[in-house]
Amino acid sequence: MNKSALLGLCLAILLPVVCYFIVDHFSENAVPMPPRYYVDSVITKVEGGKEITDTIWHKAADIKLVNQLGDSVSLSDLKGKVIVADFFFTHCPSICPTLTKNMKKLQSSLKLKDDTKMIDTTFVQFVSFTVDPQRDSAEQLKRYADRFGVNHDVWWMLTGEKKKIYDFALNELKLGLQDGEGVDSNFIHSQKMVLLDKDRVVRGYYDGLDSASMEKLAEGIVFLMLEKDKTKKRNLFRK
Repeated sequence: MNKSALLGLCLAILLPVVCYFIVDHFSENAVPMPPRYYVDSVITKVEGGKEITDTIWHKAADIKLVNQLGDSVSLSDLKGKVIVADFFFTHCPSICPTLTKNMKKLQSSLKLKDDTKMIDTTFVQFVSFTVDPQRDSAEQLKRYADRFGVNHDVWWMLTGEKKKIYDFALNELKLGLQDGEGVDSNFIHSQKMVLLDKDRVVRGYYDGLDSASMEKLAEGIVFLMLEKDKTKKRNLFRK
């Protein structure tokens, strides 16, 4: 085989591989992914003689409460899922019914599990925390959930100790920093929905009363579902 033929063969083999890595690298930035919000710390480490800065993003702590079916559940049960969270109470006469209706529309728009289709529901969980747990028992939440057509498989309505719920909203989801009118630490009444990725890192706040904001939330859920796990090695010949 002469040199020209050998060079042509090498190019034929290497060019697709090089193009793959170029496209794979730059495609990570092609889609405007939902941003991360809060930095816990920034560390610098040395790898291969080079200093590498690594950002440790704030990860919401686990919380264990009771859902509308009376089951004790925790966020750690949702490993690998994107989470959409909001805060409401069943006796709310103002924004809460609209928040719940819009969450229901989101549940339906993502074509989750229904009576006629077996659709994968493993990638997202809706979580609504009551801010009035004294009155909102599991039984009361179940009645409220059924009234709005909640799918119990993919949507938890949670009750429990008030302090635990409020601490989670303010200190873990940082809701007080994002609500335009501020959040009263004695009574949380926010129209924000919070998007968490599979690592429980806050990736967005959305106005649950605004249709355009809800559309962006739906997009954010899909983007996070498709987001690459940088902790896993890539397989060039993945199927």
